[in-house]
Amino acid sequence: MTKVDLVDLIYERTGSSKKEAAEVFEAILAIIRESLCRGEKVKISGFGTFAVNRKRARRGRNPQTGDPIIIDDRRVLSFKPSQVLKEMVASGDKTRS
Repeated sequence: MTKVDLVDLIYERTGSSKKEAAEVFEAILAIIRESLCRGEKVKISGFGTFAVNRKRARRGRNPQTGDPIIIDDRRVLSFKPSQVLKEMVASGDKTRS
């Protein structure tokens, strides 16, 4: 499913114009993106939680040469689905909301 598909579904389900649906969708994504860039968690009830975690620097190996290297510390994005979403996916139930 692509962004265009999601906008089309919002348009169909809400009865708004495609332009309005696209603007709302973009605004939601922008809010989530900005919050994550600030290091905040984004929790969507019944869906899941997006969070930014910090990974410490560590030793690793270059897989081509076998030489030891240092992998720098970094921020990584993680998503943890809610129990409701896990159950819906496991059961194939599309009707719960």
